[in-house]
Amino acid sequence: MDLSRRTFLVGATAAMGSALPTGRSFAQSMREMSAYQRMYGPVDDDIFPIPGIDLSRIKPAYLRRVVQYDTPEAPGTIVIDPQTRYLYLVMRDGMAVRYGVGVGRSGFSWSGSATIKDKQEWPDWYPPKEMFGRQPELMDQMGELPGGAGMPGGPGNPLGARALYLWQGNKDTLYRIHGTFEPWTIGTNVSSGCIRMINQDVIDLYNHTQTGTKVVVLSGRSRRNQTASHS
Repeated sequence: MDLSRRTFLVGATAAMGSALPTGRSFAQSMREMSAYQRMYGPVDDDIFPIPGIDLSRIKPAYLRRVVQYDTPEAPGTIVIDPQTRYLYLVMRDGMAVRYGVGVGRSGFSWSGSATIKDKQEWPDWYPPKEMFGRQPELMDQMGELPGGAGMPGGPGNPLGARALYLWQGNKDTLYRIHGTFEPWTIGTNVSSGCIRMINQDVIDLYNHTQTGTKVVVLSGRSRRNQTASHS
């Protein structure tokens, strides 16, 4: 898979700054805003329609862009930094596509390496038994699916438009990288350990990621070896 910068010039709008700029010309600011509006506009040609994003409800720093990123990981690797709430898809030549994410709230964070074992469009959701124990009211929202009690994929499903399933060896970690219909939660600690993304972003990541991809979730110690340029 070609993970050069050229591949992402259109989809990730490489020329953008880490925020809608201050100190730049008004015309340039409007061009960049227009590019983001196209990037995060409605998706009408998917299995289910996906509404456009109200960009005023998301910090600009969490919108998709290409950044310089120094890492020992190979191109194609996904690196997640829970502290900064960014996910990086490593490219060649010291670059990466950076996406804003929502991460696990206190008590649900994790770190380490995993592999994407499966990918699903509009995935069904099977909450783990521990979640039913914490939130028994969830059972009222479940139906009987082939895999047991769960919620079928669709606009009401908390896994959103796409999900990438993280395994360690032959064991399902039960953690996912997935979409959300609550994009205003991006950049916060909100989940039960899963990594949530804007639906338009998780579709972009899904399209550039293969099963077998390595995923690294940084801890405070490992984060010191990964640096990104935000200029």
